[in-house]
Amino acid sequence: MDSIRSWWERYSFQTAIVTAGIGLAWIIRQTQGVAIMETYQFLSRPFQAAIPKQELLQDAQVRELRYRLTELESQNQRLKNLLKVKPAPNDAGIWATVIGRGADSWWNQVLIAKGSNDGIKAGSVVVAPGGLVGRVTHVSPNSSQVLLVSDPNSQVGVVVSRSRFSGMLKGQSQNTATLEFFERDPDAKVGDIVHTSQFSTLFPESIPIGRIKSINLDKQPSPEAIVEFSTPLGLIDYVKIYPFTERF
Repeated sequence: MDSIRSWWERYSFQTAIVTAGIGLAWIIRQTQGVAIMETYQFLSRPFQAAIPKQELLQDAQVRELRYRLTELESQNQRLKNLLKVKPAPNDAGIWATVIGRGADSWWNQVLIAKGSNDGIKAGSVVVAPGGLVGRVTHVSPNSSQVLLVSDPNSQVGVVVSRSRFSGMLKGQSQNTATLEFFERDPDAKVGDIVHTSQFSTLFPESIPIGRIKSINLDKQPSPEAIVEFSTPLGLIDYVKIYPFTERF
């Protein structure tokens, strides 16, 4: 009995540590580490940067859209290979700086610092990060005038990407435009993406323009939608110009 008491007094601390370790290992195994993670989250919460829940959800949605876009591009490439569609020539386009826009024509036109000396021609298509900007209407040796898609005189044949319903987009002198559908009962929803149509005579097809912000199906004589441009036309500093021959 004295030997047991002596052993306990000598090894009680080590025994307690080993027992606690075995117990902790058993708990982790049974709970798959949930208790440890919850304890860590609780203790580290005061030191974590506060990120709004809405921002986290938006980031997740952006990532999801990127993944879907990658998959769609892959499927599209496989389909082209199957149909033996020849890829279009890779034209890098010409970058140009926006050097002028009037206060009274802010949403109507801009002046860019490239002209006929740089190979720019009237009718060339102008884009920027986000999508379509407009088309070149006048050219001088060192500058060109661009009619913006937000100009009320601008009309663009467009199609709803999801449902393939078509219409005519007209500028409103702001960062939105009016889409007049050709069909009486179009399949269109808020959030749908709109891009140039294959039937457009002034622009090549499939250039992104924006997304549907609201829809009025009761509008006469045809339903209308408000489209928000994907490119912030009021803030552009640089644009890219591509040659394009108007189709008749």
